[in-house]
Amino acid sequence: MDGYFYSVLAVGLLSTVICLVAGLMKKAPNDITILSVAAVELVLLVYLVGSIVRVVAGERISGEAWEFWGYLATALMLPLGAVYWSILERTRWSNFVLAAVGVTALVMAARMNQIWY
Repeated sequence: MDGYFYSVLAVGLLSTVICLVAGLMKKAPNDITILSVAAVELVLLVYLVGSIVRVVAGERISGEAWEFWGYLATALMLPLGAVYWSILERTRWSNFVLAAVGVTALVMAARMNQIWY
């Protein structure tokens, strides 16, 4: 496990908790829930840049490279789609969609870590 995984773990879980609590409190998506998902996107962008730097520096992905980059590209699209959803549907249920982003990004980061090492 590397620092990129642990950063996705921390930010993803925090975002999930924030969004779940807002959903359970029957709140519509707000700045806090949307910004928590934006933080997940930011940490995934850092993961992307770090991965590019590692590959350019000569580090090799032990698994299939296309699989790693596919997971990363998909993980980067999830927060964007969820935020778009929450803007269109301003109900409490959108917070549960936002909450799913953190957990999904975490699982995908764990798989990316397995592929890398």
